[in-house]
Amino acid sequence: QALSNARLAADQIDAIEAHGTGTTLGDPIEAQALLATYGQDRDLPLLVGTVKSNIGHAQAAAGVAGVIKMVMAMRHGVLPRTLHVDQPTPHVDWSDGAVELLTGARPWPETGRQRRAGVSAFGISGTNAHVILEQAPVEEEPEAPDDMPTVTPWTLSAATPEALRAQAVRLLGQLEDNRNARPVDIAYSLATSRSAAERRAVIVGSDRDRLMAGLRALAAGEQDADIARPGDPIAFVFSGQGSQRLGMGRELAARFPVFAAAFDEVCARLDVREIVWGEDAEALNQTAYAQGSLFAFQVALFRLLESWGVRPDFVGGHSIGEIAAAHLAGVLSLEDACALVAARGGLMQALPAGGAMVAVAASEAEITPLLTDGVSIAAVNGPSAVVISGVEDAVLAIAAQFTKTSRLRVSHAFHSPLMDPMLDDFAAVVADLTFAEPTIPVVAAGDVTSADYWVRHVRDTVRFADTVASLHDQGVTRIVELGPDGVLTAMIENGLDGRTGPTTRSSATTRAATEPGPVVVPVFRRGRPEEQSVVEALGVLFAAGAPVDWQSFFADSGARLVDLPTYPFQRRRFWVGAVEATGPGATGHPLVGATVHLPDSGGVVLTGRLSVSAQPWLADHTILDRVLAPGTMFVELAIRAGDEVGCPYLEELTIGAPLVLPEAGGVRIQVAAGGADESGRRSVTVHSQSDADNEWVRHATGFLTAGQPQPVTTTEAWPPAGAESVATDGVYETLAGYGFGYGPAFQGLRSIWRAGDDLYAEVSLPDTATQDAARFGIHPALLDAAMHALAFADSGPSDTSATAVPFAWSGVALHAVGASVVRVRLARAADGGMSIDVADTEG
Repeated sequence: QALSNARLAADQIDAIEAHGTGTTLGDPIEAQALLATYGQDRDLPLLVGTVKSNIGHAQAAAGVAGVIKMVMAMRHGVLPRTLHVDQPTPHVDWSDGAVELLTGARPWPETGRQRRAGVSAFGISGTNAHVILEQAPVEEEPEAPDDMPTVTPWTLSAATPEALRAQAVRLLGQLEDNRNARPVDIAYSLATSRSAAERRAVIVGSDRDRLMAGLRALAAGEQDADIARPGDPIAFVFSGQGSQRLGMGRELAARFPVFAAAFDEVCARLDVREIVWGEDAEALNQTAYAQGSLFAFQVALFRLLESWGVRPDFVGGHSIGEIAAAHLAGVLSLEDACALVAARGGLMQALPAGGAMVAVAASEAEITPLLTDGVSIAAVNGPSAVVISGVEDAVLAIAAQFTKTSRLRVSHAFHSPLMDPMLDDFAAVVADLTFAEPTIPVVAAGDVTSADYWVRHVRDTVRFADTVASLHDQGVTRIVELGPDGVLTAMIENGLDGRTGPTTRSSATTRAATEPGPVVVPVFRRGRPEEQSVVEALGVLFAAGAPVDWQSFFADSGARLVDLPTYPFQRRRFWVGAVEATGPGATGHPLVGATVHLPDSGGVVLTGRLSVSAQPWLADHTILDRVLAPGTMFVELAIRAGDEVGCPYLEELTIGAPLVLPEAGGVRIQVAAGGADESGRRSVTVHSQSDADNEWVRHATGFLTAGQPQPVTTTEAWPPAGAESVATDGVYETLAGYGFGYGPAFQGLRSIWRAGDDLYAEVSLPDTATQDAARFGIHPALLDAAMHALAFADSGPSDTSATAVPFAWSGVALHAVGASVVRVRLARAADGGMSIDVADTEG
């Protein structure tokens, strides 16, 4: 059937990977089927082997093991030897067809066509499968396109910094042996055929030597890994006038069609191309051209990042940059946004030249009392960074009162009273525009869907510091500056100082961060190649956890997948208690599964694993809503270790640290009893190690002894004559009010009687917990319940001083143990302490 479905003739199959039962019944059946199907009318014999003779029966993977074998045989052109074949089965007439066994390795027969093989897999009860494989056609090497990327990012990631360095070492070793590998193929394969783990590094370079140098630095530990936070919000902020530069965007337009198309679309409405890509810097700095050029550049840059899958959760801007933010958020159509930009820049340009703007290292509170009628605060960029604007003499007089100032190179005093003459004409233009609700939240100082906001926007203070604070309050940890230079980055970092940890920014290689703080990424730096800058910024964002569509980034690049080293798993050895749970070291105990006897000291180590899923009754013991292992569990573990070394009595136990069980996962425990001292005593310790931490924590220390315990004080009558019954209603509700939560497994207190200063109590396990009771010396929940009677040692459970008594373990003597029901006697001792006797129902 497989041969027919493949539309092939029998002599077009070169070899068969047989199921190879190795039985006197199965082998003849399979061999006869092969002879009848493939062995007739052929010039070259059918070559038959089976991988089971080499590796044994792979059970459910037997069929796929055969497929792997034949694929590798096709790839290498060699049919491997089938081992342990002394002679073909005599129960088959091998002369009935042209079939030969592969008792030795052979070159794959040269037939002038593609290699083909059949693979058989027989399942239980005759569930059979036969697959025909054909050699893949040889693919011709694709020609590299003319616009292959000159700058490529090599992305590496791993679960730990150590694994990331090991990944770099592996890749470095492979590439040093293969100098013909194209950097773009390596970049594409790293980005698209590997999972993105938490620790990430990105190496960006324009040639192989620079990329290899970065890889060597990563392999040597000279470059740290970033910690990715995939779910954190991203914000795009757009810079304002003053950041423009000649030629901005020309390299990107030549390299990336998406950028070019978006830039052209804006330039069709704002005639700025010849200015921004010209040679006259003075013309570009004119307000009418500067604002339109920035808008065109920022819109195109946004569209480029968007095409690579990087999209913001928030947008904001500085002055004119806010218009780009509003348009890209959907508030204004491109047509209306261009009309707003053109009117704003043109009307500003038409105002009489003059005035001044000065950046001052001072707070708004320091500047405000000094303002005059002709001067305003144009911008508040940070806690100690403002810009004053207005009449030149007055502005300079205020600035002279401060030591750190910088006059801005502008033709007009923006955001000052000198803008008032243009406001009416500008309002008339804005009134004809259509505003929509944003599809991306816009962080601004007012309602961006209001015409009045955009009129006041020309005159009012730019409160960029508030924008930064708002982004922080929204949980944004990655802020990307979209502009031709990184003018906003320092403002953002200063605004975040004191609110967060250290900020980091883009550099020639990926930033280094051991503690994940906010990431501030300027897409461009003046004087750096544009393609290099934008790819570096993309790498920084990816390393910080931003989603990047690498398939789109490498589209039309001619990049193809190549073989790369596999993941360098970091292996560690652990004590696993369950390993010997059914072997020679098995304890049969519900908490510790395996025992290791130490030959040098004569001590013993018991190992196990605790979790609320494996021991659900532990979840019924909480302190302040956290699952806490009861102190009685440490008692039980210590005595169990003593049983292994002939010291079954616990003389003393000090609990030094609580054992908190996590909601998910668990903890490993080790109980160690040391060697005997001169008196026969042995030390005992209990340690734990959580799944999330490699550190061991010591919870309890004590001593074990082989000596006899103190005699038990018993009473023949139960309860004793004259004892009065004590109501126990509400005891667990009262304890819960003080933070001690006892679930059903620990609510074992059944009855209380009082006779003078002595208390008598009966406790038992619930039915759901009794099945394991016999495997304990005494079930920790039962022993813990025996202590609950101490809540009645004074006036009863409502006495706040009494409710803490069950947790005062010092001086408690435990005299006897039982299985699932115990009786407790509590008696005042002469020293004011409490003597506690515990006995089973047999006395």
